[in-house]
Amino acid sequence: MGMFTEDLVRRRAEHNNCEIFSLEEISLHQQEIEKLEHLDKWCRDLKILYLQNNLIPKIENVSKLKKLEYLNVALNNIERIENLEGCEELKKLDLTANFIGELSSIESLKCNIHLKELFLMGNPCTEFEGYRQFVVATLQQLKYLDSKEIERSERIKALQDYPEVQWKIREQEAAYLLKRAREKEEAQRRMQEKKDEKQKQMDSKLGFAFPSLRWGNISVILCSPDSPQEKPNQAEADGEQERCRTVENDDDDEDRKFWEEPTPYTPESRLETHRYMEEKRRAKDNARESKKREKTAWTLVTAEGKVLNVNVPKYVRHLDTSLLDVDVQPTYVRVLVKGKPFQLVLPEEVKPDSSCAKRSQTTGHLVVTMPKQKVSASIKHSDCNTQQKATRSGQVEKLEVDPSKYSFPDVTKIVQEKERTGQGPIKLQPQKVTEAKKSSYDFENNEDVPPLI
Repeated sequence: MGMFTEDLVRRRAEHNNCEIFSLEEISLHQQEIEKLEHLDKWCRDLKILYLQNNLIPKIENVSKLKKLEYLNVALNNIERIENLEGCEELKKLDLTANFIGELSSIESLKCNIHLKELFLMGNPCTEFEGYRQFVVATLQQLKYLDSKEIERSERIKALQDYPEVQWKIREQEAAYLLKRAREKEEAQRRMQEKKDEKQKQMDSKLGFAFPSLRWGNISVILCSPDSPQEKPNQAEADGEQERCRTVENDDDDEDRKFWEEPTPYTPESRLETHRYMEEKRRAKDNARESKKREKTAWTLVTAEGKVLNVNVPKYVRHLDTSLLDVDVQPTYVRVLVKGKPFQLVLPEEVKPDSSCAKRSQTTGHLVVTMPKQKVSASIKHSDCNTQQKATRSGQVEKLEVDPSKYSFPDVTKIVQEKERTGQGPIKLQPQKVTEAKKSSYDFENNEDVPPLI
């Protein structure tokens, strides 16, 4: 059932910034509405109201719309004209293709003195003899009836013949009401038969087609000798396929039977058709959802914690941005395209907080910018290797300072010059000193041995 909710009204009031208290025009056509309500409380300032192609059986809850000028309720299930006396500014009323057979109900429109246009095409009352003369004589404020202008001579003639035309209309109206009463009874009987048939089908599907015996808490199902219960493993797959084929064949037969069955065009048959189509649509949606649930989950991360490269959506074009979801992690990036993951492992660590995703307005390409971490892991690894090599060789690395950048004297050189004055050129002394230092590690000083010259 199409519910007339405040959310529906707000969604259809986008042109008014979704504000309904000051709304002057709204279109609620093809919303499967089955009852007209709440509009006289929510939208008091309405001037134009479109409600065509719904399932409204009765005009109601619009009498407080004092500013309403145009009401369109074509293609609904309305059977009589009523509850419009309070619409003081009503100028145009469209009741095309409804089920109005009680033509005398148009007398309620006499109070709408500003009514200029009325549309009743496609209603059973238009087939009555004297229909146009009766409407023209009854509603003298009308200017147009069924898009045809009412001339002055036509109204004078209709007023002259009004008593005779009114009597004919009353007789045809009474015959139509009797016919409608029989149609309603037939529709109720047919609906009850379909309910009983559907209940039998449900019982047979649930397994009640087999007789059963019960003793206390023990139940025994009496099956035929050819029952497949003796070989459950063998019959399981065949039974599932057979059930699927049976269900599909039953649905096809049911559709064919429903659409080929001759039925009168009545409010009941129109409502029944809508309910049948809604039920089929809901069944298809449920089957589609169940298939989605049956799909196996995608493996994005292994049990050992290794992130995998995944591309489920493949190549996608013309996709709305609202269907994309980007997730950036330090070692991988994941993009959900309509719920399907595209995952890419990154060669280096990135900063998720500083990342951003943008989409081109011309090509639609998605660009994800992910800055790298400042400290690289390769540099740390090389530093550790150099430190390990230095410790293994036993040498201590010293910090080298560029003397050109500093103005203070080198104290170490001054001390070396004082200690080694007269021992040759100063340039050769550092080499000798280093050589002596290098050889001093394995040299043993013996005082008995004379020094080498």
